[in-house]
Amino acid sequence: MLDSFFQLSQKKTNIRTEIIAGLTTFLTMAYIIFVNPAILSQTGMDHSALIAITCIVSAIATIAVGIFANAPISMAPGMGLNAFFTYSLVKSQGIPWQTALAVVFLSGLFFLVLTLLGLRRKLVTAIPQSLIAAISVGIGLFITFIGLQNLGIVVDSPATLVQAGHLNTTILIGLAGLLLMIFFEMKRFTGALLIGIAFSTIIALALGKTQLPEHLISTEIAISKIAFKLDIMGALKLSLFPAIFTLMFIDMFDSVGTLMACAQPAGLVKPDGKIENIDRLLTIDAAATMAGAVLGTSTTTAYIESASGIEQGARTGLTSVVTGLLFLAAIPFVPLVKIVPAYATAPALIMVGLFMMKEVRKIDFSHLVQAMPAFIIIVMIALSYSISTGLAFGFIAHTLITIIDGRAKTIKPAMWLITILAIIFFCI
Repeated sequence: MLDSFFQLSQKKTNIRTEIIAGLTTFLTMAYIIFVNPAILSQTGMDHSALIAITCIVSAIATIAVGIFANAPISMAPGMGLNAFFTYSLVKSQGIPWQTALAVVFLSGLFFLVLTLLGLRRKLVTAIPQSLIAAISVGIGLFITFIGLQNLGIVVDSPATLVQAGHLNTTILIGLAGLLLMIFFEMKRFTGALLIGIAFSTIIALALGKTQLPEHLISTEIAISKIAFKLDIMGALKLSLFPAIFTLMFIDMFDSVGTLMACAQPAGLVKPDGKIENIDRLLTIDAAATMAGAVLGTSTTTAYIESASGIEQGARTGLTSVVTGLLFLAAIPFVPLVKIVPAYATAPALIMVGLFMMKEVRKIDFSHLVQAMPAFIIIVMIALSYSISTGLAFGFIAHTLITIIDGRAKTIKPAMWLITILAIIFFCI
């Protein structure tokens, strides 16, 4: 039954591969269970409730992707989007978190309307192939940078912004896991990233760098303190419309960038270049943001960590269902999940970054009109620490350089719209 529903044979995969891929994706993005509540709780929202809601929203959205779009793409409250919610809306502007949740809901609603009108799909298909490849490479470089930070190899510096960190035990533990991943990848062994994560965690436990919790199960799953508390009327103010559209634009560029980067290796790109079930994926993305706001969390979006599962062989929605079920299962086991340290999952991000770099061969660097916008996307995604910002820079550069080249008539109408949206993104 699973084979026919998820088209496993047709997509040349099997249940074992999809389960391992789902578990790998979960472990590489499980940090959101802890990071999202840590950020949002600074607004006054209940921390314990946020943990449960983060798991619930991630599970519902990801399972929906698996069942209705048959794609190995996971969704969860987005990093950067939660920071905008906390530090820009609530702390800087003094907006109550209930109103800020309504701002998120309205941004999701506008996003859904754009999707149902088919505008988002047209935006995606208007992007040139060289920029699509650049998005994948840029995100690969970006998550490699995140992995190096989590591992401790790259640290901040007041003089040069970043520098190499000092070698210590936790870095060596992470590097041991990385070497194991490389070895099993060279042997083409399914589950290499998961094995490396488990290996590093076991070493950390043995050396006392991480510890088993006193209680393996937590029964505190109350969500009523923040669920269904959004204040729609409070958000319907002219002064908050820039915030609504800012969230919409960030989510649009983040989700589109992630979907396009993951689609090719996951085998979701059709011969005509279109992404399979793109309309359903975009609809679920928008609906998940609205549902997440109602339950009590910031904008939900597609996660680039899905690439870790895809590199483990994920090709169908069964992977997403497995990942979503693990998020549900994690609710009572949050103390146990927490023992997996960031430096144990960091090597998986580095490996995924390596895999995504191979798309660079699709960019013709001898053709400056194609190369420069692609180069800008690659560099700015990583250096601005934001997928959406990097894409906005690259889209604007593509349009300007094409105009300078005297080929303005070749720019598709949807690409003009993308450029205008990118400019608005920077303005607001």
